[in-house]
Amino acid sequence: MDFIDQIRFSSSGIGDIVNAYTFLLTRQRLRCKQALRPAPLSRFDFEHGVVLDYHKVNIMKAKDSLKVDLTPVIAAFLLSLSTSGLAADAPPQEALALQLPAPTLKGTPEDLPKGPNIEPLSDKPRPPFLAPRGVTNVALGKPVISSVPPFSGELRQITDGKKEAFDYDAVEFKKGTQWVQVDLGDTYSIYAIAVWHDHRYIQVMHDVIVQVSDDPEFKKNVQTLFNNDADNSSGLSAGADREYFETNQGKIIDAKGVKARYVRGYTRGGTSSALNCWQEIEVYALPVK
Repeated sequence: MDFIDQIRFSSSGIGDIVNAYTFLLTRQRLRCKQALRPAPLSRFDFEHGVVLDYHKVNIMKAKDSLKVDLTPVIAAFLLSLSTSGLAADAPPQEALALQLPAPTLKGTPEDLPKGPNIEPLSDKPRPPFLAPRGVTNVALGKPVISSVPPFSGELRQITDGKKEAFDYDAVEFKKGTQWVQVDLGDTYSIYAIAVWHDHRYIQVMHDVIVQVSDDPEFKKNVQTLFNNDADNSSGLSAGADREYFETNQGKIIDAKGVKARYVRGYTRGGTSSALNCWQEIEVYALPVK
């Protein structure tokens, strides 16, 4: 194993990279000094006038020796960044294991909405969503409040873990922009929020906005994680996210480890009905250290 390989596989990481750089630089300086030191000249050199050429050649060699190829060191340094102590604090990740409900039995409508702000409907499984190992659904069984009382179903159903495409698993609210809010009971590091609004029908829900906060009234420290209200019709600022079709796969929102206690979700009806509907909110998180 050569010097650079020893560095690459060393457990001390960055310190060894610095040592490698110092080693190579010192070695090249020594070579430069040796190259600049003139060798003993013979009578032949003086008699044939080659002294100037001799020194010129040696100086050129010395300059060339200063051209240190640091490519191996840089490569080893970059490798160490991804495998050494700088990345050691990142928790190991794994695919988020969602318990998906069965697809709706009503089929796919022929007149699906289309447009540049709508994600195309896909019949393929969603790519795995990576989250830190050990995250759990901390919203399960937690209390729920809403902007208006539901006229069908009960608020507790939104965090009961049941999200099948049946009427008795749907909680419905009147038209207009309405919200539901989950109190997680404590502050968590949130990595993913999965929502199912109403996958009884293949439809698009409007003005889907998901926010988190440590304030139950959402008047301060509010962070918006998802917003597809492109025209600001709900008055919470225009969003840049795209609308999507409701399916049994739900929608996973990347929360990127944000710390919060309260989760609030907004909707403003959908393409199948002007009414608002929620089936389940799941919040995958870890306790704050």
